[in-house]
Amino acid sequence: MAIQNRVPAKDLRPRRVWYLVAAVVGLLLAGAGIALVVAAVKDTVRSIDTDRSFSGGESRTFEFVTGETKAIYVSQSGQGHVECRIPEMRTGSMTEPDSTFTVTVGSRTWERVFEVKPGSSGDYALTCTSELPAEFALGDKPQVGATIGGIAAGIGCFVAAVLVAAAITVVTAVRRGRHRRRLAAAWAPPVPWGPPPTGPAPGPASGPPSW
Repeated sequence: MAIQNRVPAKDLRPRRVWYLVAAVVGLLLAGAGIALVVAAVKDTVRSIDTDRSFSGGESRTFEFVTGETKAIYVSQSGQGHVECRIPEMRTGSMTEPDSTFTVTVGSRTWERVFEVKPGSSGDYALTCTSELPAEFALGDKPQVGATIGGIAAGIGCFVAAVLVAAAITVVTAVRRGRHRRRLAAAWAPPVPWGPPPTGPAPGPASGPPSW
């Protein structure tokens, strides 16, 4: 053990720089995970045009493009019944989504209530009402799969950061320990070889003379 302790750390392989490599790789993967999650959330938040929101009962004109589905969002204090109309658009262009989708922007929570798929491009007046005081906004159709995929990829980066950093650290520590033992064995003094030395033959036992 004393010989192992005298082995200089700089002589061991792999070098201790691999501990730093493990930390850097872990931080990079964790940073990538944070970036992916933030990007997914930001894309969802930016999908709602809150700058052009309007109150219930008001009418606001928006541009619609053929083949581009838009979503109507409402922000209200409860579950008030919501109705929206686009008189100049053909019947069936506005539908209720099969699932709920909500986004929190600042202090407001926006819930998707309708989706609009226009038959022709143009500017159309949109009017919405609710049983409760409410604000309405038009936004993009939520890409739920892309949002979930971005968040899942971010979580995967966090997990990879822990696993990769731990693996590099453990492998480095184990290999340095083995190298230390090999060097200690090489530097240990040689063990004497051959049979143990023998002393002089014992003399006759002393005692009274025999007759």
